[in-house]
Amino acid sequence: MANYTAADVKKLRELTGAGMMDCKKALDEADGNVDKAVEALRIKGQKGVAKREGRSAENGAVVSLIAGDNSSGVILELKCETDFVAKGDKFQAVANALAEHVAKTGPADIEALLASEIEAGKTVQAYVDEANANLGEKIVLDRFAQFADGYVTAYMHRTMPDLPPQIGVLVELDKENAEIAKGVAQHIAAFAPKYLSREDVPAEVVETERRVAEETTRAEGKPEAALPKIVEGRVNGFFKEATLLGQPYALDNKKTVQQILDEAGVALKRFSRIKVGI
Repeated sequence: MANYTAADVKKLRELTGAGMMDCKKALDEADGNVDKAVEALRIKGQKGVAKREGRSAENGAVVSLIAGDNSSGVILELKCETDFVAKGDKFQAVANALAEHVAKTGPADIEALLASEIEAGKTVQAYVDEANANLGEKIVLDRFAQFADGYVTAYMHRTMPDLPPQIGVLVELDKENAEIAKGVAQHIAAFAPKYLSREDVPAEVVETERRVAEETTRAEGKPEAALPKIVEGRVNGFFKEATLLGQPYALDNKKTVQQILDEAGVALKRFSRIKVGI
């Protein structure tokens, strides 16, 4: 007869995040010793980490953490394999703990973040691997953004009501304006601009767009004399779509985002948009 109780199974599930049957099996093998069962499940889970490396992690959540005075903020994407895990409390607790760590430590990039210690003797990479083992799915941390040089706020968008936010936007203004910051962040979430302004588009990207526009125009059989004007129009169309400041503002499409910011007397210093899996 098994030397453990339903309370032991419950405790083991809370400690490890493993399924009920896995917990019962571990307790059977450990003769009811919860500590030994935890160790067995951790070993089993860590072995599974390597097996899961080749799997696809396209679900997950974006979480945010904004300072009370809006002087700084973080958004962070944590990915997993299924939406079932993504909406679970344990997964979201891991994501929030990682965001808090970023806010406290200000890592320079993802490599620095993964190598930093989130707990004494435990790196962020080890912490993510532990979540991988406990949750039984591939867990991936590879993107975050942190701003701390102006008025910072975030907008989080749920694509499904029963899932955590799948899109997160972090914006930084040069001065406080909560209404404009929120509106622009919502605009960014909806229209997904890649760059802030024309000046921010890399020269090689512009050259590629110009080359594609010219080749497309020639293939359409347009007159040679009309080529420069048509190509320039298409490149300008690319700028309008890809750069935030030139886009028609979502809440007033008769004005550009730049005009809205100018009228409010603020400047948008930078933004970051993260959509889970993209």
